[in-house]
Formats: sequence, structure tokens, C-alpha cells
Amino acid sequence: MSSRERILRRVRDALGEARGTGVDVPRGYRRRLTAAEAATRADVVAMFTERVAARRATVRHAGADDLATSVAAALWARAARRIAAPADLPFGWLSELDGVHAVADTGLTDLETLQGLDGVVTGCAVAIAQTGTIVLDGGRAQGRRLLSLVPDYHLCVVHADQIVGTVPEAVARLRPERPLTWISGPPVAGGPEARRAEGGQGPRSLEVLIVED
Repeated sequence: MSSRERILRRVRDALGEARGTGVDVPRGYRRRLTAAEAATRADVVAMFTERVAARRATVRHAGADDLATSVAAALWARAARRIAAPADLPFGWLSELDGVHAVADTGLTDLETLQGLDGVVTGCAVAIAQTGTIVLDGGRAQGRRLLSLVPDYHLCVVHADQIVGTVPEAVARLRPERPLTWISGPPVAGGPEARRAEGGQGPRSLEVLIVED
């Protein structure tokens, strides 16, 4: 009997006959915002705006017809010259760019190239009002995780109907097997005295463009 087999046998013996028995997990937590917290959809969007801004992110609002102009204005304000974008980002989002070159990431863009860009533009999977969190899952208009972790500036487009009130509502929309990236304020610096710090992991500057469809 190998060492591995001996260890596994000890584990099985320690677990006894009850091994593999399901455990009931309490699910009594609150799943939705109360009417006092957010009575309408507009209140949910307003809470998300407030919570994201409180985490030192820039938040702008735009109508669906003004999305391309708003994206261009945000990039011009940062004097961005070269940005990354997921290969499946809707063309219309970048149709008003003038003087800004967009590099379509097909999964082959190397780390050095991404580090040399002025930022990235992506969409998201869902956003959470209660915590001011944005979640990316690698789906349409989001690209691979590297895009939201390497460039110093991240412009994230969030449609109003993607904003939910609570974390349980967001989880219900997500698929756990996808590569989830949760963005909720500045990254946490490691070590025993962990603290919020700009640039630890992910962009130093997050800008959120909320689109009122």
C-alpha cells in the first residue's frame, strides 16, 4: 500500500459511515433590499451609484443613444491613446473614438502589451447596489480576466437592468463554473495588516458608465 493510499484510508476511517452525507446550510439571510432601502428601480440604481462612488471610483450616467459619445469623452478626459477591448465588445460602443486606438484582445495579447496600454473598456455580467460591486464572468463584452487586472484604468459599462439590490440576487444570475471577477473598491494589500490600497491587484482607476436603457 502506497503512502497516498494509507492517507486516504485514514481519512475514510475518520469520516466513518456518515461520509458523503449532505449538510443543511442555513439560508435565512435577506435576499432583497427592503422598500425602505430602495422602493423603486431608480432607488436601486441610485444606491449603486452612491456605493461605487464611495469606493473612490468615478461614476457617470448616459442614455443608450449617448453611450458611444460618453465612452469617447471618458477616454479623452484621461488623454488615452491606446486601449484594450474584448474582441466581442459591441462596435457601437467605440464608434465615436477619435485619436484613440482600440486593441481588440483575442486572447493572444501578451502581458507586456497590456501593461503598455492606457486602459481597457469592458461590459459586466451583473452589478450589486448594496455593496457597490461589479462582477465580470468572461461573457459577452467582458473578455478574459487579464483585461480587468492588468491595465491601470478600467472603464466598465453597466446597463441599468444589470444592477440588482443584493449579493444573493447577483449570485442567482451567475454561473459558478465561469471565471468570476468581483470588483468592489480598491484592492486589498496583503500581509497581517491588510488594508485597502490602490493598485494592489487590478486597475488603479475604475470608472463606471451607467447606461439608462
